[in-house]
Amino acid sequence: MQNLVEDFLQYLRHERGQADNTAKTYAGLLAKVTNWAATQRLTDWKQVEPRHLMAFLQFERERQLENAPENSPRRLSSESLYLEIAALRAFYKFAENEKLLPRNAAENLSLPRRWKRLPKALTNPEIEKLLAPESPESKETLCDQAILELAYASGLRLSELKNLRLEQLHLDAGFITVIGKGNKERVVPVGRKAVAALNRYIEKARPDLVTAKSPANVFLTKRGTPFAAVTLWLRIKNRVGRAGIARNITPHMLRHSFATHLLEHGADLRVIQELLGHAKISTTEIYTHVAGNRLREIHRKYHPRA
Repeated sequence: MQNLVEDFLQYLRHERGQADNTAKTYAGLLAKVTNWAATQRLTDWKQVEPRHLMAFLQFERERQLENAPENSPRRLSSESLYLEIAALRAFYKFAENEKLLPRNAAENLSLPRRWKRLPKALTNPEIEKLLAPESPESKETLCDQAILELAYASGLRLSELKNLRLEQLHLDAGFITVIGKGNKERVVPVGRKAVAALNRYIEKARPDLVTAKSPANVFLTKRGTPFAAVTLWLRIKNRVGRAGIARNITPHMLRHSFATHLLEHGADLRVIQELLGHAKISTTEIYTHVAGNRLREIHRKYHPRA
């Protein structure tokens, strides 16, 4: 069964051009299915029928969550169940199109309602506190400053920040080229403060971080290596703590703040879609709800009859 899953993952990477994180997520989700199938003595995908898939999903709904306290009432969220069904449907669609399986056992699996969570953005005072330069100045603080300024100025994902290379910078012209999800390239403007922070880091700090084996990644650790996602996340989290911000701020919140603040100041939704690298406008439309909430807050606060 695993061989067919590997064929599907190769298809995602090389033919669909999906991001590595997407392929890893699908690999993990389908591994749950194959592990469960082994307990049911199912050794071939051709043996799997719709009733088996329903039994697997029921098992997932009822099982104890990993690392949860014993007798905890918490169970798998509808969001996680949604991803498992989506992975099964995508896998079976591939197998059906490639004629690797005689039938699509997942075609009648319906996706549960997926509640849209409104993205959390930082307030303007929080942004000011977070982006205030640290002293004394060091290689690490200059690197952190450049990362944060660029994340907020251009709305980059964490993966785009850590993979950004020197040849993608066009700071004299005020823009960078970004390789986003699915290896899609987009051009993103960079604000003057972010350009200044990047230039300062590249001139004063990065040369001291470079070793003989360092790649051309813009941001390097003190060992001269590219950042791992978790390391970069921790650097941002530590900077948040030093800035005295009590909220639990994630790197993605800088991206949300970028989009929300643009919309609040009158930017067109299609432009924001292009800057964020969203394939569908429906993904970007969630920010209109955030802006709507902000408008209602202002109305209640300042209108005499609100």
